[in-house]
Amino acid sequence: MRNDNSPPPPESGSSIDPDRSWFTRRSTLVVGVAALAPAALAGWVLTQAFAGPGSDGPSRSAPMSSSHSALSPGQRDAKPGSAADEGASTSPSASQSTTAAAPAPAPAKGPLTGRTVVVDPGHNAGNFEHTDEIDQQVDIGTGRKECDTTGTTTNAGYKEADFTLDVSRRLRTALEAQGAKVVLTHQADRPWGPCITERARIGNEAKADAVVSVHADGVSAGNRGFHIILPAKVKGGAADTAKIVGPSRELGERIAGNFARTTGSAPANYLGSGTGLVVRDDLGGLNLSTQPKVFIECGNMRDAKDAAQLTSPEWRQKAAQGIADGIVGFLGG
Repeated sequence: MRNDNSPPPPESGSSIDPDRSWFTRRSTLVVGVAALAPAALAGWVLTQAFAGPGSDGPSRSAPMSSSHSALSPGQRDAKPGSAADEGASTSPSASQSTTAAAPAPAPAKGPLTGRTVVVDPGHNAGNFEHTDEIDQQVDIGTGRKECDTTGTTTNAGYKEADFTLDVSRRLRTALEAQGAKVVLTHQADRPWGPCITERARIGNEAKADAVVSVHADGVSAGNRGFHIILPAKVKGGAADTAKIVGPSRELGERIAGNFARTTGSAPANYLGSGTGLVVRDDLGGLNLSTQPKVFIECGNMRDAKDAAQLTSPEWRQKAAQGIADGIVGFLGG
């Protein structure tokens, strides 16, 4: 089939007079073709009838379907310059439909449904660059103390703040799977801090059913194991722990038992007389809390054997699960 737009040559036996104009011959051919398929080829017929030599009309060699127009309804109705005019599909499924936003997953239902737990990742990796800010003194009720500290590191430089944030996030996931609402005091989304006073306030304002501050110790090598720090009974200034001493001890005992069982780690061999429980009155995060709260020192970052555990993602997952199981047990799950 020819692909140019020159007038077609006369055919042998044709009734078309070769002396007639190209337009007349084209029109005669059109009428004959249109009579054969008036509905299916109407668009092609009209185009061919008025497209003269050298026009930009459809090529005569283009295949035409006998069942539908070569142009979709959307393309036929499209305005010049539209997506349809450029050959893009205008079917509702391609251009008019919208993808509905996936609905947010429903909160998990479990033994902690309706409970709020605040998880406090100890320190902040940015504290190392903001020592002036964290050295500011704050009131902890029984005295004054630094706003925060840098925390420790392993001998290889793995920061306690990185450890505590990782375990805290894993802990949040485990608790949310049990139906709890979990609030983190920070997620390294600030350059330093927060101060110990703010950390306590976050738990208080959330009216948390339990608060756990996650840490790792930094004492000399050979000292191994975990321990839980419980609030002492103190009263002074904004500090009054009388109501939380009892429930905080129960929370600590629950966590200690589950942590040991899940991680395989033993209670600290350097304090707590092998119980894994220590009482202190010099920590602002405990003194200023009005909700049951404990600190957990998951191990000693300065001991090579403990450090090997603390730097292991698999062990950190176990640590988070052990803490979560203790919280579930404390809250009656």
